[in-house]
Amino acid sequence: MPAPMMAQSAVLVPVPEAEPAVSRHRARLDRAAAWGVPAHVTILYPFVAPPAITADTMAALAGAVATVPAFDCRFPGTAWFGQDVLWLAPEPAGRFRALTRAVSAAFPGHLPYGGAYPDAVPHLTVGDRPAGGAADLRAAETELLRELPITARISRVWLMTGTTAPGTWRTMAELPLATA
Repeated sequence: MPAPMMAQSAVLVPVPEAEPAVSRHRARLDRAAAWGVPAHVTILYPFVAPPAITADTMAALAGAVATVPAFDCRFPGTAWFGQDVLWLAPEPAGRFRALTRAVSAAFPGHLPYGGAYPDAVPHLTVGDRPAGGAADLRAAETELLRELPITARISRVWLMTGTTAPGTWRTMAELPLATA
């Protein structure tokens, strides 16, 4: 885990439509929520270090994002990474993958999740290794399933920056997807 004061950035799709269903669970179970990161699907993390983000960086990011048309999606169910991470599965996942491919192609030195996983699975994290473990995640899943599906219009990405200190993440830019 990065040092609390080491600034970092991420390209993500905010999903405000999910907040009513997931915010109370994320507040307890997802440390990124405490940092100030909203309900989202990650497109590219880690991204360019904040001091190195330039006008050229922003133009390249905007150009990459604009290659993917805006779309509607649903989050009809939950899924798991092992027993540690509860998440919502978006449909269609392919559009999120297209965004990740476009941004990764524009920034080949920045692999999704630092290259830790061979396939960056699009997901909206509800909880990630909470202190109460899998039991807390399973209880959240039971409650959450009653509130699904969630539908959302995906029309923009956010570039966010912050640290692992509470409340530090801020939106640096909002970039539109292509219009249909």
